[in-house]
Amino acid sequence: MIRSNAGGTSGARSGAGGGRSRTGIWDAMDQLRDTFEQRFEERSGSRMGRGDVRTAVLAILTEEPMHGYQIIRAIEERSNGMWKPSPGSVYPTLQVLADEGLVTAVESAGKKTYSLTDAGRVAAETAPDVSAPWEAPGKRAAALSGAIPKAGAQLAQAAAQVAHAGSPEDVAEAVAVLDEARRKLYAILARS
Repeated sequence: MIRSNAGGTSGARSGAGGGRSRTGIWDAMDQLRDTFEQRFEERSGSRMGRGDVRTAVLAILTEEPMHGYQIIRAIEERSNGMWKPSPGSVYPTLQVLADEGLVTAVESAGKKTYSLTDAGRVAAETAPDVSAPWEAPGKRAAALSGAIPKAGAQLAQAAAQVAHAGSPEDVAEAVAVLDEARRKLYAILARS
């Protein structure tokens, strides 16, 4: 059982993983995820610029009309999960594109569906040397390598859950699995 005091910190858990602080496990997981993400960004230059949101929105809307969250999900899919623009960047971009006459919005069932105007389609298809951000040189490879930090963070989360809720035998088995995974990853590098 986890007890929480008025300050919001968790006490030690009693039972199988006894003595471990819940916040310590999750802090370690967050630190591991942050390390994966930071190293990935340093190596791949994965941050997208402001112009990339505009280019991405135009590229997505060439396929079909969509509402804002569909656009966000489509961009995330096309970039293999490497980039998910926030609503705070997509919706203002849609408004600017509407102001420029490049998109129109039709409201239905409380949602605005955006589509390209003829001028928007021409702008999306004839922009010189502009491709969707996930198609730019280096971005495709970066998007594929973005799967490793994501998988690493998911692995860290699963390990933290076993450490938190598992029996001592479960924890020992998880350590063996993680050691084997580490050896296999180094074996992959040895082949290269």
